[in-house]
Amino acid sequence: MPHGRYGVVKNKSMLEFYKGKNVFVTGHTGFKGSWLCRMLIKAGANVTGYSLNLPTSPSLFKLANIKQDMISINGDIRDLDSLRKAFLESKPEVVFHLAAQSLVRKSYANPVETYSTNVMGTVNILECIRNSSFVKSFLNVTTDKVYQNNEWEWGYREIDPLDGFDPYSNSKSCSELATHSYKSSFFADNRIAISTARAGNVIGGGDFSKDRIIPDCVRAIENNEKIIIRNPHSIRPYQHVLEPIYAYLLIVEKQYKNKKLADYYNIGPDECDCISTESLVNLFCEKWGDDGPQREIKNDIQNSHEANFLKLDCSRLKMKFGWQPCWNINEAVEKTVDWTKAYFAKNDVVKVMDQQIEEFLEIENSKT
Repeated sequence: MPHGRYGVVKNKSMLEFYKGKNVFVTGHTGFKGSWLCRMLIKAGANVTGYSLNLPTSPSLFKLANIKQDMISINGDIRDLDSLRKAFLESKPEVVFHLAAQSLVRKSYANPVETYSTNVMGTVNILECIRNSSFVKSFLNVTTDKVYQNNEWEWGYREIDPLDGFDPYSNSKSCSELATHSYKSSFFADNRIAISTARAGNVIGGGDFSKDRIIPDCVRAIENNEKIIIRNPHSIRPYQHVLEPIYAYLLIVEKQYKNKKLADYYNIGPDECDCISTESLVNLFCEKWGDDGPQREIKNDIQNSHEANFLKLDCSRLKMKFGWQPCWNINEAVEKTVDWTKAYFAKNDVVKVMDQQIEEFLEIENSKT
């Protein structure tokens, strides 16, 4: 299988584990899934992706032509028979489960779809794993919003109660609980390492999702419109997309080698990089230059609940794996702006992705 136009990754000390391994990724056509697949392809993995149609237009998956270097299967995570067929054909050793209905506002409009995708989709992939003889390591990617949010001033820990408020957050809490149940009921013998990862808000080049603030900024610039800031004072743990992607890869590798490391992990920035939505927009405009686009603050006119304060305690990940965030919020926004400007200029966005991956890995490898 080819490894992309720019060859295999150069700074590959951590990614050597994935070379030649069969890897199955659900939700591979999404924003995170596209970055994850690009890293796996560059590492030399045999990647199979399973996802519905492209979630956005434009789409990073299509813009970067990631499909050319992997097996991409169009399928619904809720369709167990279709999923099982793809699973058996690919025979993965490691599995990343990213497929989800991931928008809070959409979950209010379509709660049944949200629960069926996020809960039964998780059950279906767990069923495929339960009946397999080849999977060694599985990671269910959820969200920081799984916690019962009391809007404390300190970060949530993995031992805190799960009870997301809105249908999206709650369905991801249920996804966690289903994973915990399967782990206790069917994998107590530790034949398969199973973890969940609860990441904070991600930003980065190629996110075209609705109702997310950085994509809203990009669309406002493209259309010469004002940026509408709906919840300016909401504080979130923003991080560049490569931060959780690297952590996912790290968790899956380490638990593959030592099943005692399978656990539930928070992934987020340091406390100093948990900032308000308004501060994030102002930083984006500053990095953009030319004073950036105009901004307008509006109250959220939708009848939907959204927490004002949320951050994570990532001590477990740091202690067990020696993990630390690589890029602070300034660098994360700068990388996002760089990619976006290349996209607007119709430059090679794959080259930008690969350059950012190489730079990120070079910093990570220098820590070891």
